[in-house]
Amino acid sequence: MWPSAVAVGVASILWFGSSLNRYLTLALCSALYIILGGSLTIWQIYKTTPRDIKGLMRFIRLQLKLKHAQRNNLSVPKIFQNVVSKHRNKVAFYFEDESWTFAQVDELSNRIGNYFASQGIKHGDSVAVFMENRVEYVCLWLGLTKIGAVPALINYNLRLEPLVHCIKVASCKAIVCGSEVQEALCDINERKEISGIPTYVYGPREADITIQGGKDLDEALSSVPTTTPPQLQNVNFADNMVYIYTSGTTGLPKAAIIKHSRAFFAAAGMGGMIGLISTDILYDPLPLYHTAGGIIGAGQTLFSGIPSVIRRKFSATQYWSDCIKYGCTAGQYIGEICRYLLNMPERPEDKQHKLRIMFGNGLRPTIWEEFQKRFKIPMVCEFYGSTEGNANIINIDGRVGAVGFVSVLFPRVYPVALLKVDEETREIIRDSNGLCIRCKPGEAGEFIGKIIQNDPVRDFHGYADKSATNKKVVKDVFCKGDMAFLSGDILVMDEEGYLYFKDRTGDTFRWKGENVSTIEVENVISRVTGLTDVIVYGVEVPGTEGRAGMAAVLGSDEALNLEQLYDGVAKSLASYARPLFVRTVKKMEMTGTFKLKKVTVQKEGFNINIIKDKVFFLDAKQKAYVPLTADLYNKIISGEARL
Repeated sequence: MWPSAVAVGVASILWFGSSLNRYLTLALCSALYIILGGSLTIWQIYKTTPRDIKGLMRFIRLQLKLKHAQRNNLSVPKIFQNVVSKHRNKVAFYFEDESWTFAQVDELSNRIGNYFASQGIKHGDSVAVFMENRVEYVCLWLGLTKIGAVPALINYNLRLEPLVHCIKVASCKAIVCGSEVQEALCDINERKEISGIPTYVYGPREADITIQGGKDLDEALSSVPTTTPPQLQNVNFADNMVYIYTSGTTGLPKAAIIKHSRAFFAAAGMGGMIGLISTDILYDPLPLYHTAGGIIGAGQTLFSGIPSVIRRKFSATQYWSDCIKYGCTAGQYIGEICRYLLNMPERPEDKQHKLRIMFGNGLRPTIWEEFQKRFKIPMVCEFYGSTEGNANIINIDGRVGAVGFVSVLFPRVYPVALLKVDEETREIIRDSNGLCIRCKPGEAGEFIGKIIQNDPVRDFHGYADKSATNKKVVKDVFCKGDMAFLSGDILVMDEEGYLYFKDRTGDTFRWKGENVSTIEVENVISRVTGLTDVIVYGVEVPGTEGRAGMAAVLGSDEALNLEQLYDGVAKSLASYARPLFVRTVKKMEMTGTFKLKKVTVQKEGFNINIIKDKVFFLDAKQKAYVPLTADLYNKIISGEARL
């Protein structure tokens, strides 16, 4: 490697310098200094080489695993079969008071595969899986993949139109419904898009099946053989494995295609890059219908033989108690989970656990150190990536606030990059040759991953909706004809190659000629108001250019300390970034991956004729947030009030 050669060169000069003319030695050192790019590059070698070597070695091991799986055509269920042969009687999953061995998971998944094959489900057919977390959930999608079917893992919180949409967009040939959520299916059972699709109800129930035409899957499985489905031999490494839906924070969810190759890369890559070992026990309280919990979390068990603890639903009050109960050594988080945990009253359990590492995405930099110190977590590994994307990075050494890194010495080893974008439109900027421009350290840009077709890691498989797929691809990036996946996220890199999340392209609005980052404003208000839920968005004001900032804060009007709020935003935010309007809300919609939805409040804007809660206005003269009265509202709408 080049840094090694440099090191040898420096050592050689120092070793032989005494026997050379001192002027010649000085000249050689000066030349080397210039070739290396001066003090900055020397400093970068010193600071980043150990990290880069550790990351490179782990990445090489991951690549060897992938090549082995590709060469031997090992689909996910085939990889699991190999794990079962080594750990047959070892506990695979803990759930409430249950413990499931690898043999039990294998046998139930075999029953499921054999049964659905007998029902006419064949290779490539999609089957909706709609149920709450439990071990059988993993067995269901695993069993379906054993016959080449493609489970569509649907958020169990969805109802009515979004639920119909998810079943329809994946062209599901059957629906497996948990008994606890069958009422949601009853509400849409007569819809023409759904009627006629066979429905199977699974899991303990207090009453008989209520879905018209529904079949009792528990009873049906009782007489099915536990032998491995013969169809497994025809399930390939490059086949579609599951559909996983995007969170849908600003619209209906999109069904992302996850192939066996990508699922293995995601789970094996995470475990390998952060150093999980077979003696670990993983706490996975996340939704199993999403990548983090269902693929990366459960994948540690299915691909590496690491036991996992599954929870029906995340509970901030039980997180540490569960970790203590099951002896967990690794824990997962996503979204706002860390903030919820930090917002809980301090208890002895906070530091009585055995966690040596936590990993996930969504930990706010503003609470990172406080979280790690309070809960005594030796290592936090934040990662960045999307369900469908090929641009994935991870922070393997716990650098506070960083979501990952790329080598500054060898940036092309891992083909991701930051592209310059127009500050106002967020469109990609191109040079005179029509190619994209890389960002320099300190410059914010859109994060992209180079697409290499038919590569198990670098290809972009997109969504069930092809038009949605096309919107995420940029062409002619660094040379004519090449392509890259557009993450839709704005990141910034420092001089050591660490990357920091800055904003989502869709979450930035422009006001008074300046770009406002909703995430930055949310962080400030959340801290000022005591780590409560906050949504920030832009609203249109007649007669003005751009969008004015507005914040929706969870809580009552009485509980919101307006004086404290004003002082906080005035101290921490530029004048253009301070929300012009603030409202309270009694309840906030949240995705299953703990992201707050903005759709409803954004549509209502600051219209006091629609909003039932109080709205407050930032009065610059009074230096305070004041109630938005009907008179003041009319003055703003008419343009009489200056903003």
